[in-house]
Amino acid sequence: MADVIRNATPHDVTGLLGLTRELAEYEKLTHLFVATEDTLREALFGARPAVEALVAERDGKLVGYALYFHNFSTFLSRRGLYLEDLYVQPALRGSGLGTALLRRVAAIAVERQCGRFEWSVLDWNQNAIDFYTKMGATVLPDWRIVRITDAALNRLAGATS
Repeated sequence: MADVIRNATPHDVTGLLGLTRELAEYEKLTHLFVATEDTLREALFGARPAVEALVAERDGKLVGYALYFHNFSTFLSRRGLYLEDLYVQPALRGSGLGTALLRRVAAIAVERQCGRFEWSVLDWNQNAIDFYTKMGATVLPDWRIVRITDAALNRLAGATS
């Protein structure tokens, strides 16, 4: 079986969207899934790309991906790399593809002289937590994700205008 890790291309958008939907199902978050091929294509390959992606192929079939983007640390005064998604289809977990994807994104962070490589993990996903700590990551206990969306975001934006 030939495994390949490579940069995503516009031809991968349909497959990437399918894998992202699988991730939403795994994380029990399909009620939040509204991505389309058009929105994903624009985010990856539009005039102002917001994200980048690597894909994992086994025998020419997309079976996993890593989607990432730059953030910034004021304390370091350097860019960081944020891993939005790391996904490998369940049947191939433990095959080394997740490790290969994570290592490749880490190498990109090093090449780009990023001060940090970060991501978040659901607190119930112990398999992922164990995988990440085995790779040398630290799960930060004192930080919480803060999010504002939809109507609340619109209200907040209106309050500041």
